[in-house]
Amino acid sequence: QVQLVESGGGLVQPGGSLRLSCAASGFAFSRQYMSWVRQPPGKGLEWVSSIHSDGSNTAYADSVKGRFTISRDNAKNTLYLQMNSLKPEDTALYYCTGAGSRGQGTQVTVSS
Repeated sequence: QVQLVESGGGLVQPGGSLRLSCAASGFAFSRQYMSWVRQPPGKGLEWVSSIHSDGSNTAYADSVKGRFTISRDNAKNTLYLQMNSLKPEDTALYYCTGAGSRGQGTQVTVSS
């Protein structure tokens, strides 16, 4: 069955960086459009970024454009999200999505 496992979250100071990973299994990862979404405390899900199956095209929410970079390694069935210049408003539970599924999420907290 489809499995998505996120990792790499944590507590970071404003201006810091984190790299999230999402290990995928149970489906043809290299053929799947993948995305990151997040859920801030007390709010609904919001889309963060997406990447085409071969990595040729990417898209970002305006709130993260220029600070976050999505990438993938199809040989390792892994999706990444490099997050730089983090702000307190980036605090959220981050999920990877694809193949009709969503992982359990990894918590990112940006605070001094």
